[in-house]
Amino acid sequence: MALKIDQGLFSSDFTDHHAILGVPVDATPKDIRKRYLKIARLLHPDSSALKTAAEKQLAHELLSKLVNPAYEKLTQEKEQAEYNLLLKLKGKQANQQQDTVVLTSQAAGKLAGTANFSAEYTSALGQLSTKQYETLAETLDITGQISELNLVYLMKQAQVGNGSNQVAPPPTPVPTPVPTPGPTPTPGPPRSGFPPTKPSREEIIKRYLDRSANYEVQNNFPEAIRELREALKFEPKSGECHSRLGNVYMKAKQHTMAKVHFNQALKLNPNDTVAQAAMRRLDPNAKVPSTEKSTPDKKAKGNGKASGGLFGLFGSKKK
Repeated sequence: MALKIDQGLFSSDFTDHHAILGVPVDATPKDIRKRYLKIARLLHPDSSALKTAAEKQLAHELLSKLVNPAYEKLTQEKEQAEYNLLLKLKGKQANQQQDTVVLTSQAAGKLAGTANFSAEYTSALGQLSTKQYETLAETLDITGQISELNLVYLMKQAQVGNGSNQVAPPPTPVPTPVPTPGPTPTPGPPRSGFPPTKPSREEIIKRYLDRSANYEVQNNFPEAIRELREALKFEPKSGECHSRLGNVYMKAKQHTMAKVHFNQALKLNPNDTVAQAAMRRLDPNAKVPSTEKSTPDKKAKGNGKASGGLFGLFGSKKK
């Protein structure tokens, strides 16, 4: 299975080992080892709390294909020295070609426009690394966000080395107009110069879903996956997004990732028929909650309400 990340330093055919471990680019060997051991405990089958076969398989691949190689690269003195040199060169190159740098995360965008970039970098990276391996379905995306932080930080450092304190100037903010007394405007068409109404969270997610569907029809699965990952940033608990992402991963023959997202979709909505059918195809032995119409349970007395939500997830076993 391909564990593909295409944000930050990864976008230039480079493996960001610091991002994989969730440590700063100037982390000490002691910090690197401490972080590695923490991740290893979360992913190793002898110590992890993972329950589903899909999560365990993904954890194995993350540990063997990303985490272990990253740790080896950053702890072997000769390789680490060469790698750190490459990092500096990447920062200088990106700084010289700022118009080609694409930032997709809010954290990286904020860092790019911050003067006190060292403190902001440490704070933002710490927040992301805390949740990096908590939900494995989100690990690759969070790692990409960390890599974007690393890229911006390296660009900032390159600028400081050249005698400047800024990387690319952030977009000029529109000054907030000072309110002045005047008559209350009557309803009518928006006046020229006023920004359009900010789209709601639901509208933003729908746009991502629509774009993903278009890419899916074109069999452009990497872009479809990217759009759905962006949607999950806005709504991590969206069962529909997880189900759609599982479906795209299945079409892309990445069955481990597909199972992870289908499982997540079923945790959020046990009655998701698409996720149920897909899980049965991918793993006939998987315990998939069956879709049943809510009927009064003879045992459910008291308030007379049918069980649902989380109770439906854990109460679907047949006797």
